[in-house]
Amino acid sequence: MHLLLLSAFICSFFKINEGADWCYQSQDPCASHCKGPDLWKDTENAASCAGTSQSPINIVTKRTRLDERLTPFKFRGYETVFHSLIENNGHTVKVDVSTDATISGGNLTSVYKAVQFHLHWGEKGGPGSEHTVDGEQYPMELHIVHMKQKYSSLGEALKDKTGVAVLGFFYEKSSENKNYEPIINALKEVKQASTNKSVDNLFLNALIPPPTSLTNYFRYQGSLTTPGCTESVIWTVFEHPILLSRDQLEAFSDLKFKNGKSMVGTFRPVQPLNGRLVYRSSGNTLLASVMLLTVSISAAIGLSRPN
Repeated sequence: MHLLLLSAFICSFFKINEGADWCYQSQDPCASHCKGPDLWKDTENAASCAGTSQSPINIVTKRTRLDERLTPFKFRGYETVFHSLIENNGHTVKVDVSTDATISGGNLTSVYKAVQFHLHWGEKGGPGSEHTVDGEQYPMELHIVHMKQKYSSLGEALKDKTGVAVLGFFYEKSSENKNYEPIINALKEVKQASTNKSVDNLFLNALIPPPTSLTNYFRYQGSLTTPGCTESVIWTVFEHPILLSRDQLEAFSDLKFKNGKSMVGTFRPVQPLNGRLVYRSSGNTLLASVMLLTVSISAAIGLSRPN
């Protein structure tokens, strides 16, 4: 036991003093001489990683608070086709959004424009989402990052406590999703870190569930989930998952970190709530009201018909 503690101390000492890059726990921080999640706060400009409003979190559904102001979002430009690059940046794959796509509504006080999207995943389709729901970890999670429309850069937006809005979507194993073919095919060309590949025929609507599945979501105030962990993010995590096949999910595990190891387990462990509240939308209430109205109208029509 004393030997294990000594080894952990020595590992931590060298990671702190080498100025090493940050990494995920799956990269074996001690062997890789990089700073794992417990030491992200010691990387450059990342003191916020030790803050009290960090992300991701475990969402305990029975402790969420209903907020009637969390109405359906208004998506603009999500149907617009755009061309971009998919990049393996050594930590994940990222795609910049090169079209004017915005979100509003959902109790957001401003219009937010889409900047980029990236993903977090496990190993070969295993658990790998960042957020969890009642302790359940999904295979993968999509983050579509938005910033207030008035800002010209993400760095500028992060100086505003509510400058960034991220939409989080879970994935589940199902049948093949044709909408993801451009991305899955491009992954073969960006297996190595610091490589990119052009991708055509992208549009955000194709990557997320249909509008009817976007009324149920959770909301809380949090942070970026990678260093510097800036606490300037309004988080929206949707209940209904995106469906991908096993092969499509496993394709992400073929990518490589900077050190050449398989890019798997690209998620930060869940963080303490520290008294924060998590709210849920009134989507279920709205859906029930619509169904009740439909039944009432149908009944009224039936009664009005002559025998």
